[in-house]
Amino acid sequence: MLQDEIVEEIHRIRDEYAKSLNYDLNAIFADLRKQQAESGREVVKLPPKRGLTSRWSERSQNSR
Repeated sequence: MLQDEIVEEIHRIRDEYAKSLNYDLNAIFADLRKQQAESGREVVKLPPKRGLTSRWSERSQNSR
């Protein structure tokens, strides 16, 4: 399999970040939220996309 140095570096950095927070998902989430709030960037919340399940259920209802 082809090895990509950039992907390997991203994996290494991500692992170091997770390790610094003891691989605790709650701590990682809280830290990311804190970074987001401190960034000063506007956070845009988009409406959820229609899922594949709802698309298929609409098709079955329309075919009746």
